[in-house]
Amino acid sequence: MASEEASLRALEGLMTEFFHSCTTNERKREIEELLNNFAQQTGAWRHCLFFLSNTRNEYVMMYSLTVFENLVNKLWIGVASQDKMEIRSCLPKLLLAQHKSVPYFIRNKLCKVIVDIGRQDWPMFYHDFFTNTLQLIQSPALAPLGLVMLKTTSEELACPREDLSVARKEELRKLLLEQVPTVLGLLTGILETYWDKHSVIASTPPPSPTSGESMELLGSLFQGSQYSKLLCQPMAALDNESHQLCCLVLECLAHLFSWIPLSTSITPTLLASIFHFARFGCDLQPKAKTDSFISSNSSSSNGQRNPGTVPPTSNGGELNGQQNEANKVDRAQLGLLAMTCVNELVSKNCVPMDFEEYLLRMFQQTFFLLQRLTRENNAHTIKSRLQELDESYLEKFTDFLRLFVSVHLRRIESSPQFPIVEFLALLFKYTFNQPTHEGYFACLDIWSVFLDFLTTKIKSRLPDRESVLNRYKDALGLLLREVLNRIQFRCNQAQLEELDDETLDDDQQTEWQRYLRQSLEVVAKVMELLPSHAFSTLFPVLQENLDVYLGLQQFIVTSGTSRRLNITAENDCRRLHCSLRDLSSLLQAVGRLAEYFIGEVFAARFSDALAVVERLVEVTCYGSQTSLYDLETVVPSVLKPDLIDVHAQALAALQAYSHWLAQFYSEVHSQNQSQFINLITSAVDASSPLITAKVPEKLLLSACHLMVSITSTVRPVFLVTLPAVQNIFNLITTENQTRRLPQEAHMLVCRALSNMLLLPWPNLPESDQQWQTRSSNHASLLAALTREYRILRGTVNITSRQPGLNDIKTVIQQTLPVLRDIVDSVSSESTKSRQICYQSLQESVQVSLSHFPVFIQQPDVTDEMLAFFLTLFQALRVQMGVAFTGQIIHTFLSMFTREQLAASILHEGSAGCRVVQKFLKILQVVVQEPGQAFKPFLPSILSLCMEQVYPVVAERSSPDIKAEMFELLYQILHQNWRYFFKTSVLTSVQRGDSEDTMENEAQFTAAMQAFGQSFLQADIHIFKQNLCYLESLNSKHKLYHRKLFRTSMLFHFINVLLQVLLHKSHDLLQEEITLAIYNMASVDFDAFYSAFMPEFLNGCHGVDSSQRAVLARNFKLEQDLPSFTQSVQRLVNDLRYYRLCNSSLPTGTIKL
Repeated sequence: MASEEASLRALEGLMTEFFHSCTTNERKREIEELLNNFAQQTGAWRHCLFFLSNTRNEYVMMYSLTVFENLVNKLWIGVASQDKMEIRSCLPKLLLAQHKSVPYFIRNKLCKVIVDIGRQDWPMFYHDFFTNTLQLIQSPALAPLGLVMLKTTSEELACPREDLSVARKEELRKLLLEQVPTVLGLLTGILETYWDKHSVIASTPPPSPTSGESMELLGSLFQGSQYSKLLCQPMAALDNESHQLCCLVLECLAHLFSWIPLSTSITPTLLASIFHFARFGCDLQPKAKTDSFISSNSSSSNGQRNPGTVPPTSNGGELNGQQNEANKVDRAQLGLLAMTCVNELVSKNCVPMDFEEYLLRMFQQTFFLLQRLTRENNAHTIKSRLQELDESYLEKFTDFLRLFVSVHLRRIESSPQFPIVEFLALLFKYTFNQPTHEGYFACLDIWSVFLDFLTTKIKSRLPDRESVLNRYKDALGLLLREVLNRIQFRCNQAQLEELDDETLDDDQQTEWQRYLRQSLEVVAKVMELLPSHAFSTLFPVLQENLDVYLGLQQFIVTSGTSRRLNITAENDCRRLHCSLRDLSSLLQAVGRLAEYFIGEVFAARFSDALAVVERLVEVTCYGSQTSLYDLETVVPSVLKPDLIDVHAQALAALQAYSHWLAQFYSEVHSQNQSQFINLITSAVDASSPLITAKVPEKLLLSACHLMVSITSTVRPVFLVTLPAVQNIFNLITTENQTRRLPQEAHMLVCRALSNMLLLPWPNLPESDQQWQTRSSNHASLLAALTREYRILRGTVNITSRQPGLNDIKTVIQQTLPVLRDIVDSVSSESTKSRQICYQSLQESVQVSLSHFPVFIQQPDVTDEMLAFFLTLFQALRVQMGVAFTGQIIHTFLSMFTREQLAASILHEGSAGCRVVQKFLKILQVVVQEPGQAFKPFLPSILSLCMEQVYPVVAERSSPDIKAEMFELLYQILHQNWRYFFKTSVLTSVQRGDSEDTMENEAQFTAAMQAFGQSFLQADIHIFKQNLCYLESLNSKHKLYHRKLFRTSMLFHFINVLLQVLLHKSHDLLQEEITLAIYNMASVDFDAFYSAFMPEFLNGCHGVDSSQRAVLARNFKLEQDLPSFTQSVQRLVNDLRYYRLCNSSLPTGTIKL
């Protein structure tokens, strides 16, 4: 006894020293080693039992419990049965004796250890484990402890970790499900008892929520429903102890609902009780921080703030006020937990027939709460009401609405007992009174889901389209109007000014851009359902703001060379700022709706679209003619960006209608030719003056993009003859470095000019395309664009110290991206367009090829050159011809020596690495080319891949290069299968697959080994990619059935994939790996079961022969995928479990 006392004092000293701020890391490591050595001693648990019973030191308690936890979870199988019995007896007694005096986290840890024992031994060796928990719950004094035990049991037994066999997991779930009705009955009883006990029945009851308008809206929900009366009862006033207990009950229910199936065990009475407590969250309460409460009383803490202490009481007014405040926070927490329970139930998509009535009842009860939340009275507006509620409760409630609409609306919508339109009215009030932006975003998402549901429903029931739409027309109209109001400063300035328009989020958009985008998505979805109504709502608002913008011309004052906007009053400037911001947003809205005027509805909505396009053309011309972006203003930091933004958005909106203009051109321009020509001419006239380096870049790029869309999508014949277009030609072909446009704008303009000359004109036969003239014009254009580049042809022997090197690099890096962009823009066009393009480019291509060896040591230049060649190969390889393409490939293969490749690859993320990637991409294009032209290069490409690139990347991560290299290997195998397997389809049908005629076997084997090796490495992306490649080769070429693969590789691959599952290194790909194993095994199931499985199990270390026999017996000899998948999962789980058990046996244990 004395020695145990001494050990305890020594342990307390060590623990205190370990956690002392002055203790060094070295000393901490020494103490840690001492503690670990002690814990590993046989019988250490006896000392820990003594420590737990005799110490008040929290560190010692936690350490002792950790020793027990390790014993139960890792060493239990090797503990003597007498010792197990003693532990099962002592720990619950300890818990009963000390649960009120120890901190809650110690109590929870002790509960978990006891539950862990139950997980191993209940019911066979620990038959009263669950009964004890139920008895605790039924004892008023010990109910909180019983509830903590119940919640821990639910957490640890319903979804146990992998340290149990599958059979045991299934047994535990079955045992727990048998107990569910009893448990739910007990929990329902507690909630009912405490509600009834604490319900306030005052002599003058408070105003009933059913009075007046509050019950009007959803009246039809509750006619004849006893639950309406229950929900209208006065609220219970819970004392602190009752509150704690009800919180624990709701936490237990929330976890139980996360795994038990929906069934009649979840009774109407239980649901009603949960909703009683959900009402607590609807109560008004001043804002208060709930952190301290939640941190100790949330689901992770399982219980009291400070068990064993009674809150102080006082008659002092201030303290009473603080207690009331805490009470309100506590009540909100009850509401939050109750809504968590509701959401767990609603999130289940699988609803049995006999539960659908309960589901309807749940929605009725929740919408009663929604009605309470959105009720107005004299004291509070809806917004101020929601503002004063707990934020977390509101989030939970919004989650409920989202789950209801996304998962269950299709079930409930047609029910005569559910008034969907009234629900939408409540949702509308709830959405547009949200106190936070995040809350509003979440509600907009709910509306988006509803609109998608409605669109799908209408498409599937076209005959009922009008009746369905009429039902929702008013609701959708209100939604549209309100969303449009919310994006306008004149209606919502205070809130919109709070939005950040500078910081970019992960999606590269600001908070304001996200707000606008989400709002416009809702507008667009309403437009799809109600096009005429939406247009007539939006267009007048746009017109109103346009009138302000178009009226600015009268306020422009010119003096000398400066032009000034003569609006100086602060109030006028503020109003102008708001109007310009709104105009910018509405222009984006109009652009977003462009898709709803084209296709089948073009003719029906022609006049509306024409009105929009005419207005947009007018606005863009006005902006360019008056050069509003160039004006001096009183507040330049605000108004100047506004004017630029409106002009840019007008151009972008007009660009969005380019598909409409193309349809106009092809369908009706013959009747309205002058109208169409005027629109296009004006649009070009609006863009042309902006294409200069003096214009702000945002505006310049918008003008360039509009030009690209007109030339690529609309393609008018007369475009090239317009004076404005001639001006742009002159600007681009004569520009020098001082007048040069920024690179992105320069590329876009060059693409637009090239498109004009290369792309076929619509509605015209081949004979009228004027290819001859256009070809010579295109050659002149490219000659001008590449003038400086072609002069470099004579440059040789470049050295890094050469004086003009940087200038040469600049010319290359400015010219090649432009050429690449021009080639890319014709990649999907007609042969004639690509032919002309290549003719114009020919000299530049020759220059590039001759320079490639010169710049091989300059990776940044090589990168640019290879990017150009890659685009050429992808778009113009036919036009380049076999001979020249072969010359290019030969040059590349000779330049990329093993040393060159190794040097590039070793610098991951460098320009050299990117060069190798692009080179491999070019080879991918080459090997995919049909026909025999490039087949002679296959041996060299395979050799480069397997002998030069693969050895360098095999043992390194090099993810980017590996991805490209394996894709190249896959393409070689897939596109050139007969390079390895000569057998024709007919032969394989006649003689079977057993007589494959193999060629180049060594290279095929090396490729397969490379794939196999990649499955042993950590990179999950390469693993997934390569697994897909193997599966693809199997589905297209029967890879797994080929004799060579089947006889010498199949079992190796299955073994590797099973080992990956066992090591859990690529758990995200479990399904894909299991499917691949199935496909490989299905080649010959008999061989898999009779040869592979015994061999695999015999090779498994860490298990004995009887365990191997069990594993073999449990792997059912099924040949369907679901059963096979289940067997693989069971094998992996149980093999890991056996290894864990065996590793925890004491040394010298004799296995029977």
